[in-house]
Amino acid sequence: MDKITPRVDIAFKKIFGVEENKDLLISLINSIVGEEDQVNEVTLLNPYNPKNFKKDKLSILDIKAKGEDGKRFNIEIQISDEADYDKRALYYWAKLYTEQLQVKEDYSSLSKAIGIHILNFTSIPSVKKYHNVFHVKEKESGIPYFKDLELHTIELKKFSENPREELKDVVAKVKNALDMWVAFLTRHDLLNKDHLPPELDNEDLKKALTVLDVMNFGEEEREIYEGHLKWLRVEANTLKKSEAKGFEEGEAIGIAKGENINAIKTARKMIKMKMNIEMIIEFTELTREKIEELIKEEEKPEDE
Repeated sequence: MDKITPRVDIAFKKIFGVEENKDLLISLINSIVGEEDQVNEVTLLNPYNPKNFKKDKLSILDIKAKGEDGKRFNIEIQISDEADYDKRALYYWAKLYTEQLQVKEDYSSLSKAIGIHILNFTSIPSVKKYHNVFHVKEKESGIPYFKDLELHTIELKKFSENPREELKDVVAKVKNALDMWVAFLTRHDLLNKDHLPPELDNEDLKKALTVLDVMNFGEEEREIYEGHLKWLRVEANTLKKSEAKGFEEGEAIGIAKGENINAIKTARKMIKMKMNIEMIIEFTELTREKIEELIKEEEKPEDE
């Protein structure tokens, strides 16, 4: 089997979701949440257990943890862009929040719940940054009201899209602890725990790389890992094909735009020469509406 990738959910949980690696989970959480939600200790609510894996049923691979002040965290790495992902993310947050309430307890016992979704796809194409934080706020004033709700999305592809990038390219992007962990998740193949550059010389990262190097899977675990790894490979393949198609389409659009610009330049010259519309249409193949629009522009006084 090739070198294990931490972007596959079962490997991710085997690194961050076990008692002996709680320090790595704490480091990851603290790199994501705000200062008011930092943790010194966590209790794993669903620790990784290989005995839970059955051939006919896949275990839940998210990581649930509770901070020392009662705050709940749900950390999940999402391999593929499933339909209604946003609704599922909100559903899991709601479940994390409501399952705190025990029989005979009142609502005041509920603590803040924080959902952390690490995505191996682009979920918010309109925003360039890879880490986004969502709260419920009043529409006009922006005042936060339901303060117990917080969702984080971390889109890995926005951090590392180029499979040919070198270590120096990755290092140039590392500005904080979260950048470090995202570099681990996306380009662990470039990282050598014994020869890390100063920007990545971190004990938690070294431990995570060591865990990854020595990680072994049982038969059923390996079957699940290989199945999920196929999703990553299929997705990467689809992305390459999509990029190639986009380039071809973009090239065709560029040619069409260039031809259109030349046609407009010709039409403007013909308009200045007082040629009739029918002749301009015949020579430029522009629409009548477009030529009439150009005529109006030519007739406008220069000081307008």
